Amino acid sequence: MREYFLSHRLVGVLRIVAPLGVVFLLASCATTSPRFRSGEDPDAADEVRNAGTIKKELQKEDDRKVDVPLVRRKLEQPRTGPVVDDTPPGLSRDRLLLDVISYLGVPYVYGGASRKGVDCSGFTSQVYFTAADVSLPRSTREQYTVGARVPRTELRFGDLVFFNTTGKSPSHVGIYIEDDLFAHASVSDGVTFSSLESAYYKKRFVGARRIIH
Repeated sequence: MREYFLSHRLVGVLRIVAPLGVVFLLASCATTSPRFRSGEDPDAADEVRNAGTIKKELQKEDDRKVDVPLVRRKLEQPRTGPVVDDTPPGLSRDRLLLDVISYLGVPYVYGGASRKGVDCSGFTSQVYFTAADVSLPRSTREQYTVGARVPRTELRFGDLVFFNTTGKSPSHVGIYIEDDLFAHASVSDGVTFSSLESAYYKKRFVGARRIIH
């Protein structure tokens, strides 16, 4: 009888305490859990959520489709004759370009930062780290705050270019190459080259930054 009485008292206490524990746990999670895991970009999460819409808009508005293999072959050819190297100080065009090309075709993966899969800011941060020994912030919005602001008309090789693809600005980032082309991890095509003059990217361009060290 005593055990029965105690067990019922214990059940009663648990009925009161357990919900309070759940409330406490949820409150704790809400105040202490990060919005995203280490190494992930919350702006990339928005791109993933809007992937279908982005792909449809790209297909509809990509009036300057880039022949990626052709561009790659052109970039890999040794430059001949008098060449003006407009690469910003502190960056090696050859190192950066080699790293960019090595990522071509790598799929878009939210939170990815390797040749198995990358998101847009993971791509730019990895290229800058391995090719230029520069540690960029992980998120697109944070990368938009570093370096020097560059006008659209004064872009040079290696500049970071930013876009509003989800309604939040900026939400996408790439690396300017030349001739209005930039390399980036596209949510629909993976790492590729695109044109700043395409209807889609031209109207979504929000700015550029030059990383000098």
